[in-house]
Order: sequence, then C-alpha cells, then structure tokens
Amino acid sequence: MTKLISDIESFATSSAEIDQYHLPDEKRLKGNPLQSVQNHYASPCAQFNVGIWQSDIGCWNITYTEHEYCDILEGTSIITDVNGTKLTVNVGDKFVIPAGFKGTWEVVAPCKKVYVIFEAQ
Repeated sequence: MTKLISDIESFATSSAEIDQYHLPDEKRLKGNPLQSVQNHYASPCAQFNVGIWQSDIGCWNITYTEHEYCDILEGTSIITDVNGTKLTVNVGDKFVIPAGFKGTWEVVAPCKKVYVIFEAQ
C-alpha cells in the first residue's frame, strides 16, 4: 500500500499520549524515578517503535530483548554492563544497545532521549 505525506508521523504535531510510571520495586536499585514515554510511532507488526523517553534521577536493572537506538537530548546517564564496564552518555550522544544487553541504567541528571526500538519476533 502506498503511503502519503498524511501518513508521516511528526513529533511536533503528534497527539501521542504521555504515559508516566515508576519502575517495579524488583528493578530499582536507587531512587524511585518518575519516568515517561511518548510513543510517536508503532509499526503495524508492533516490532518497531519510535518516541521520547524521560526519567528523573535513579538507577535500575536493565535487560534488553529489543535493539534500541538512543539519541540523548537532555541529561546524563551511566550505563553499566554485567562486567562492571561503564559508559557515560550525555546530550548529543547517539548509540545502539543490542538485544541481549544486561546491566544497569543510572540517570545522574534528568535524562530525555529519542528512542528507536526494533524487537525481533
């Protein structure tokens, strides 16, 4: 099916709802950060999603079943793998977290990112 300009999803004019939440107790390591996600696009197969994620300061366990491209718009976070190796990400950093990654995500200054997620079936 051919798509048109009217099918393009613009973040600026999106009416996507903002979902706010706190992480479950079993994931949290430090703090109780309020997080939000505004999913601007979901593919019909539900394997591909694009949106904006935000989080207050805190630290939690992460286990990725999806591949995620991130573009940090605000703040600073420290991503740590299961071996203790750390990656500090700041405004302007762009990176991909592959499916299978396990570790922690710590927000040290309130963070906002664009995410692009692909989850294989």
